Amino acid sequence: PSNPKQITFHLLLSVGAAVIGSLQFGYNTGVINAPQKVIEGFINNTWSERYQEPISKSSLTAIWSITVAIFSIGGIFGSFSVGLFVNRFGRRNSMLLANVLAFIAAALMGFSKMTRSWEMLIAGRFVVGLYSGLSTGFVPMYVGEVSPTSLRGALGTLHQLGIVIGILIAQVFGLESVMGNAELWPLLLGFTFIPAVIQCVLLPLCPKSPRFLLINKNEENKAKAVLKKLRGTSDVSADMQEMKEESRQMMREKKVTILELFRSHLYRQPLLIAVILQLSQQLSGINAVFYFSTRIFEKAGVEQPVYATIGAGVVNTAFTVVSLFVVERAGRRSLHMTGLLGMAASAVLMTIATALLEQLKWMSYLSIVAIFAFVAFFEIGPGPIPWFIVAELFSQGPRPSAIAVAGFTNWTANFIVGMCFQYVEELCGPYVFIIFTVLLLLFFIFTYFKVPETKGRTFDEIASCFRHTSATVRGSSTPESILHP
Repeated sequence: PSNPKQITFHLLLSVGAAVIGSLQFGYNTGVINAPQKVIEGFINNTWSERYQEPISKSSLTAIWSITVAIFSIGGIFGSFSVGLFVNRFGRRNSMLLANVLAFIAAALMGFSKMTRSWEMLIAGRFVVGLYSGLSTGFVPMYVGEVSPTSLRGALGTLHQLGIVIGILIAQVFGLESVMGNAELWPLLLGFTFIPAVIQCVLLPLCPKSPRFLLINKNEENKAKAVLKKLRGTSDVSADMQEMKEESRQMMREKKVTILELFRSHLYRQPLLIAVILQLSQQLSGINAVFYFSTRIFEKAGVEQPVYATIGAGVVNTAFTVVSLFVVERAGRRSLHMTGLLGMAASAVLMTIATALLEQLKWMSYLSIVAIFAFVAFFEIGPGPIPWFIVAELFSQGPRPSAIAVAGFTNWTANFIVGMCFQYVEELCGPYVFIIFTVLLLLFFIFTYFKVPETKGRTFDEIASCFRHTSATVRGSSTPESILHP
């Protein structure tokens, strides 16, 4: 007999402890924007002390851009190393080990002001990027492997919820009256230390991934014991059956390296889907909105732009919760398409509003509505879905490599947007979001024709559908042919 209390406790503890890694990623993505002026002041003062002259504008811009963007470079390296860790140490222990990086980063950033070193600040941003890159691989993988099939989408969305709550906390803490000021900004950046401590306490109480125990370690009894804990029932035969089936499948397919992943026609389609979905998340324009939201609101004539930015953070969080409840009902594919289309419409609205702002003052309200709608539609589909659908599209053999490639794609696109948006915006002015509109429509078309629905299907069913399509029609594989092999 199922005991719902027990199932929720162990499952929620495991998922909750893992998602702290996602919160760290969100926090460190958002935290650098609020105190920009204050940190630029610190860089300027340090430079003046060292070289007895004020810093030039170009040098300041360069140091600031590196401070922001080095986070993504750390993320690129981190996401690419996911496979090295998870297969050697397991999913849970990898998350535990990664906290060493969070502690190092917190120390580097927290003491950078005291030691008058902006180099330490940059190094800390790189290390916390490394940590975040690893987390964006570990968390969806662990959560996907401990969750029952019927809840995998909803619990997978918690990774994104962790990210947006992290961004929101960073926005609130970054207010000048809280920690976004000349005295407290090192604490604001060193705050990473606290979630890392909490995760170090909670993770040892969580079970290892049953899939890792059974399939990688061949420890059937341990896997069964863990499943009983997670499901709150003594009958876990269905789960065990599914994992053994996957294990048998894996005997036929060995662990797949990244190179093999690209070479094999078997994985070509799911890999293409994984990569394009990651791009649809980052090239949708969402980071442009978040990195430069305060400036966008200033241009739109908002009196207190920082509060409007926090408003966008609240909308962001609220709609992630909506997605959490809808994803198992509506399905991944339809939510992703709804999100992409809604974002495209909002981007057009934003362009019109900013273009007409000079002539019509009331357009500033329209631009705020457009930004809030843009953020809301992002969290309905393109925000959460690309993270966990990658784990669903691949079986155990190629999964770590696929997650590494997907993570690498995501972080690289993140870096490109972070570095280029300011320059593109100067070139295009209010029409910059037209570029994102075109991209969003292209991603919509791709999703419609190529992405299968994975709702309520086991990992093996999904993988075998791709195998089937690959074998039969190596050219024409629509989502329908994948769904009904």
